[in-house]
Amino acid sequence: MRAVAQASGLRQMGVRPPLTDYVRSLWARRAFIRTLGQAKAYARNQGSYLGQLWSILNPLLNSLVYVFIFGLLIKTTRGTENGIAFIVTGVFLYRFFDSSVSTGANSLKSNMSLVRSVHFPRAVLPISTTITELTTLGPALVVMVLISWASGFIPSQGEVPFTWRLLLLPVAVALMWVFNTGCAFMVARWVAITPDLGNVIPFALRFVFYASGVLFSVDHYLKDHEALAGVLSYQPIAAFLDIGRQAVLNDPVAAPLDLTMWFVALGWAILFLVVGFWIFWRGEERYGRD
Repeated sequence: MRAVAQASGLRQMGVRPPLTDYVRSLWARRAFIRTLGQAKAYARNQGSYLGQLWSILNPLLNSLVYVFIFGLLIKTTRGTENGIAFIVTGVFLYRFFDSSVSTGANSLKSNMSLVRSVHFPRAVLPISTTITELTTLGPALVVMVLISWASGFIPSQGEVPFTWRLLLLPVAVALMWVFNTGCAFMVARWVAITPDLGNVIPFALRFVFYASGVLFSVDHYLKDHEALAGVLSYQPIAAFLDIGRQAVLNDPVAAPLDLTMWFVALGWAILFLVVGFWIFWRGEERYGRD
């Protein structure tokens, strides 16, 4: 009977397929993944009066709070020419990572009825969540760039002109999306197997937020601790924030054009995608059964 089923193209349920077959199955569903991610982005905030505007207002309001407290009161942006633009770009880009990891962690849990009733490669779900966040980020990036540019007209802030560097921003975001997808694969499996980890992730993300130079220049504040500054500057999130700022800011001190950092970001993106996908694939047969 098994031989007849295999000859007919049928596959046993609850068994992890070979990696190459799994990748091919995902690629065959690429249109569905894109549509699912975009549909979730459109459905987000539909029950509120402002609807999709909240995708822009949330990071904008967060940025204003951080600019007021850390940029104007505490003045953590010493060492930068334009502290407002520095914080705004950091907050907008970090929120992309934060949201991708948070939604990716719950991508299986929130779709458990689908996981248990329909046969499909489960990697569809974490990928679609990062596409949702990428779709939401698009309009927010325009606001981020405009705020950074407008801040240059404030006397105490350095100029942030529109230059050719802005063409690098989509590249930086694409690399960050690849990295975020790898992270989403990892946390999706870990939370699916150990649900309690879902309660720890927000605290871990808060720690990463303050350790990645979102609100301050790592090189400036740790200039007397070169080893620690090097570790914090080249860790993944700091690297992606750096290349994003290189694309938006015209700050030779805080965001000089550094090709080395772009290659570092590329390396982190590929590494986390490959490792994260492998980790997620290894648990394929367990999803919905634990």
